[in-house]
Amino acid sequence: MKKAFLTCLSAALLAAACGTAPPDLRSTTPEPPEGSTGYTDKPGWATREFAVAAAHPLAAEAGVQMIQAGGTAIDAAVAVQMVLGLVEPQSSGIGGGAFLLHHDGRTVEAFDGRETAPAAADDRLFLGADGRPLPFAQAAIGGLAVGVPGTVRMLELAHRQHGKLPWAALFAPAIQLAEDGFPVGARLHSLLRADPHLRRDPVAAAYFYRPDGQPHEVGHLLRNPEYAAVLRRIASEGSKALHEGRVAEAIVRKVREHATSPGRLTLSDLAQYRAVKRDPLCREHRGAARFYRICGSPPPGSGAIAIAQILAILGHTNAANLPPVAGIGGVPGATSLAPSAPWLHLYTEAARLAFADRAQYVADPDFVAPPAGGWSSLLDPGYLLERSRQIGAQSMIMARPGNPGGVRSSYAPMPQQPESGTSHISIVDDDGNSLALTTTIESGFGARQMVSVEGGVGGFLLNNQLTDFSFEPRGADGLPIANRVEGGKRPRSSMAPTLVFDRRSGGLVMTGGSPGGAMIIHYTAKTLYGVLNWGLNVQQAIDLPNFGSLNGPTLLEEKRFPRSEVEALRARGAELREQPLTSGIQAIQAMPDGWFGGADPRREGVVLGQ
Repeated sequence: MKKAFLTCLSAALLAAACGTAPPDLRSTTPEPPEGSTGYTDKPGWATREFAVAAAHPLAAEAGVQMIQAGGTAIDAAVAVQMVLGLVEPQSSGIGGGAFLLHHDGRTVEAFDGRETAPAAADDRLFLGADGRPLPFAQAAIGGLAVGVPGTVRMLELAHRQHGKLPWAALFAPAIQLAEDGFPVGARLHSLLRADPHLRRDPVAAAYFYRPDGQPHEVGHLLRNPEYAAVLRRIASEGSKALHEGRVAEAIVRKVREHATSPGRLTLSDLAQYRAVKRDPLCREHRGAARFYRICGSPPPGSGAIAIAQILAILGHTNAANLPPVAGIGGVPGATSLAPSAPWLHLYTEAARLAFADRAQYVADPDFVAPPAGGWSSLLDPGYLLERSRQIGAQSMIMARPGNPGGVRSSYAPMPQQPESGTSHISIVDDDGNSLALTTTIESGFGARQMVSVEGGVGGFLLNNQLTDFSFEPRGADGLPIANRVEGGKRPRSSMAPTLVFDRRSGGLVMTGGSPGGAMIIHYTAKTLYGVLNWGLNVQQAIDLPNFGSLNGPTLLEEKRFPRSEVEALRARGAELREQPLTSGIQAIQAMPDGWFGGADPRREGVVLGQ
């Protein structure tokens, strides 16, 4: 396989060099964005020069090939994403959106490739004829929830600034895999078998399933010539090939001609989409031995703000004096570490406070002004100290939003609703560049709509990202909800790509992130706390059992916490729910002699490098 990649890459580089491109506030229990498909111990991976962490081995291999050919972290990320869209289509792809944090050794930049609502969308988009919100599945499946894709245009913007290899070369691994085929893995097979909606799309049914309606078996060589053809267009013409012309026409036709749930997307929406550079949201964090600077994506991303609030509120408690205890490993019979009940109480109370503010304030900054004139008001030390004083011996069950800056909000809080999907990529190259890229099509398999431009086999899936908007445009008090649907607006996201630096030296400490809907915030925060406060390596931190609260029940990963800790936590008054919590964390940390990477044992990810 490696030889094939190198051959393909060399051909692409040669062609490019010659000037031609290769062809209500109550919280509910969240359903896992993607189903659980088991737990496989991961060893963690040490490298000396560079590292690529991705959710599938073939995608990580594509990134490695780019860096070996002289490319940067951004070059590698483009190649990784294009392969993920093929081999992990349920999670991300060219039909979706992404947030990227990049560090060139000096400056941190945030790139926003979040999808946007069509210009014709309004705040009644997800209301039925009776004025009530549509059931989630009815809203998500079909054309109604499809937003304007942003991933390719955002990666193109980042590549113009930080890429070294020709754009066309970055698509070579994915094109070859799409044409020659890749073996269906156990995870993809399991998710295809479990999904009740994807088979209803004729294009997806013909590609993913056998004539008897069952998914192709594990190991089946799955070829996607339609995807390869689209990638060849993008390699040759850039993002314009996706946002204009035949591919754009096929996308719009798929969305608007859906039989039961047509959407409002137009060719103009696609052509006018712009990726955005924003100032990263960075904040100080006191770890066990030193101070750190943690950077994340600003709104419409909510992950960085929520994580910063949780960690800061914990800093005003005695959480630092509560080390983890012996837990239950993900593999039967094995033991591992787990947070103690007293620490979990403090964490989930802090989470309730953060999620209450998230529901009240966070939305697209081009449409909604931040409280008190800046998002920093939500991170003000005095404000968070005041919030921390609400934490007592017993659970508050559900927190109310705060009042940062003393300014009364003109918005109503958003009721909770499902959030889904996603994949994460972390990369450090051998020139001092690093990145964290979280990428998504929202629900597993997105809107369950596969676009085929030429009418052949395969294609690519479209997102259902508009369901991240509030279905209800106004609260019971009549005030508008900040994250309501509006034409051209970007929906609030939980994605939390994160870069961590040593505050004193400025050197990179780690890069990480996770999929998992609203639980992304907790999966990422868990990993950060494990490394920065408990002194774990990234693999050990990723392996910790998952937990959190979305401002409702306390959620615990099933069969991972000792009963003594569960009962001690229950005694503090919180409603506990034990369930699968399928994260997909990828992370890389700096070591004295190179890098050490970790991948989530709950998915197929690996870390490769040299």
